[in-house]
Amino acid sequence: MPDNKGAQVDTNESLLRAVLSTLGRQAFTPGAIAKILSVGVGGKKQIAAYNLCDGMTPQAEIGRRAGLDKGSLSRSLTRWINAGILFRVGPDQHPLHIYPLSKDIKEE
Repeated sequence: MPDNKGAQVDTNESLLRAVLSTLGRQAFTPGAIAKILSVGVGGKKQIAAYNLCDGMTPQAEIGRRAGLDKGSLSRSLTRWINAGILFRVGPDQHPLHIYPLSKDIKEE
């Protein structure tokens, strides 16, 4: 008999991510998130790092791929968590954004 636990976990995780994204869009406009990210200061790197926070990518990999040093990324993640646009999830506590932004977003 096949084990459906993996499928159930994937469905639950997908549904929870959808709920988080929907609620996040009600609480934070893309422009508000851009303002929190400080898009004006190294904006493309900040958006790239934020968008890589998919809950599955380790922090070190996010920094490497976004071109941010370890300290700068750590401070940014802490700021984003305190602002409510990022969470730590799973046993490895990978960062998860409330929803991704387009690369050409402007602050409000």
